[in-house]
Amino acid sequence: MTTKLIPFAIAMLLAGGASAQQVVKIGHVGPVSGPNSHLGKDNENAARMAIDELNAKGFTIDGKKVTLQLVAEDDGSDPKQGTAVAQKLVDAKVKGVIGHLNSGTSVPASKIYNDAGIPQISPATTATQYTKQRFPGTFRVVANDAKLGGTLGKYAVESLKVKNIAVIDDRTTYGQGVATEFVKGAKGPGVRIVGKEFTSATATDYTAILTSIRAKKPDLVFFGGMDSVGGPMLKQMKALGIEARFMGGDGICTEALGRLAGDAVGEGKVICAEAGGVTGAEQEKTIADFRARFKQKTGVEVQLYAPYVYDAVMVMAAAMQAAKSAEPAKYLPELKKINYKGVTGAIAFDASGDINNGALTLYTFKGGKRSKMDVIR
Repeated sequence: MTTKLIPFAIAMLLAGGASAQQVVKIGHVGPVSGPNSHLGKDNENAARMAIDELNAKGFTIDGKKVTLQLVAEDDGSDPKQGTAVAQKLVDAKVKGVIGHLNSGTSVPASKIYNDAGIPQISPATTATQYTKQRFPGTFRVVANDAKLGGTLGKYAVESLKVKNIAVIDDRTTYGQGVATEFVKGAKGPGVRIVGKEFTSATATDYTAILTSIRAKKPDLVFFGGMDSVGGPMLKQMKALGIEARFMGGDGICTEALGRLAGDAVGEGKVICAEAGGVTGAEQEKTIADFRARFKQKTGVEVQLYAPYVYDAVMVMAAAMQAAKSAEPAKYLPELKKINYKGVTGAIAFDASGDINNGALTLYTFKGGKRSKMDVIR
């Protein structure tokens, strides 16, 4: 009987040791349902990949082994759902949050995290309002709309030499924000905004606004919104015979746009910008290696924000290690002064929580695929 009890006693001892090991919960929020689900799943996959890699290496805080646990929630790109899941993460006692994807969900959710004293790092939110709130625990690892929209406006005028521009936005926080900043940047002799129209993030028929725009004969149509609208809009532009170039921010700058637009994406017709930038041969190899590992783990290609999500998790984990604590109040000061070399480049934050020296990568589409043009800082 004694001999039989020994394995049981050992098992109980090991179980006790495992239960004593600290578990640190990190939240992730993205739209894994709805029209932006391909981007939300991309983000969640990257967050899991980062957590799994850290745990596999034996993540420690203050010399003690810690198990990181991802608590993933779906906001459906809906502000009301976004605030509900934000409160859910607070109640779950997460130590930090990676997300949200859309500015329209990230901005209202940020107040809930701030009130709870939980740091939030967004891998995709570009609305200037997000960091203008000056919440001490609010950060982002991508450039904001002022940089994104303003730079695209300047590029349209100075490099593409367009004169007549039509602007459409989807009435979301992101879409309106990037379109407004684009108009501010699109200044020059003879440059005219010949039309301003709007749709919604769930609309499928753009015939009325596109017909109005066609009559004004624009050289370029700027769209503030996501690829789920941008792709079908390009198809309808082609059907109506609108030959203007099509420009937008990171919301349309996805691998999925080529599939959604079909042959309407054209060859070099679309110009878009990703709110981040990788320069130099060494960094290019780093990001290529990440994409290969991501595909091997998930079975799918990176859609857009996955590298930024991965870096955001790593930055939060590095701050915890530097502070020797996973408690938000203790690691937040380390997060503020972080200087981390990630797969997307060097990550450090300014006093507002914006990434220092935020870059943009310009892309076009050739053969239905994204093709890199330039990196602008």
